[in-house]
Amino acid sequence: YPFIILSLWGMIMTSSICLRQTDLKSLIAYSSVSHMGLVIVAALMQSTLSFMGATTLMIAHGLTSSMLFCLANTNYERIHSRTLMLARGLQTALPLMCIWWLMASLTNLALPPTINLLGELKVIVASFSWSNFSIILLGLNTVITGLYSLYMFVTSQRGKFTHHLHP
Repeated sequence: YPFIILSLWGMIMTSSICLRQTDLKSLIAYSSVSHMGLVIVAALMQSTLSFMGATTLMIAHGLTSSMLFCLANTNYERIHSRTLMLARGLQTALPLMCIWWLMASLTNLALPPTINLLGELKVIVASFSWSNFSIILLGLNTVITGLYSLYMFVTSQRGKFTHHLHP
C-alpha cells in the first residue's frame, strides 16, 4: 500500500511540475511520467479492472505521447525553439497544425470519447474500491492534467504571433 500512495503523490508532483514548464519537450516528458504513475497505481492494485485500465492507459499513452512529441518536433523544425513563450500565435501561421495540436491536447487530458478516458475511468473506479481517499488525489491529478494540457495548447497556438519567427 505505501507504493500506491507514493505513486499517487508522484503523479500530483509531476503534474504540478508541468504547470511551470516553459520548454515544450520537457512538459510533454513530465506529462508522460505523470501518466505512467497512474499505470503504476493500477498495476499495484492487482485487480482485473485495474489491469484492464493499465493496459488501456499504456496503449493510449503510446499513441498520445508519440503524437505530442511529433508535433513538438514539427514546431521546433519550423521556429527553431522549444520555448513556449517564443512560439505564441502559431495558429495564424500554421492553421492545420493547430487542429492537430487541439486533438493531441484534448486526447492528453482524456476528453470523451478518447481511449485515455476509458483507461482513466477504469483505474479511478478500481482505486475508489481500494480506498475512498484515493479519489481525492486522482481527482486533483485529473484537474491538473487538464490545466497543463490546455496551457500547452493555448500558449503555443493562441496569442499574438511573434514576427521574429519565420515558419
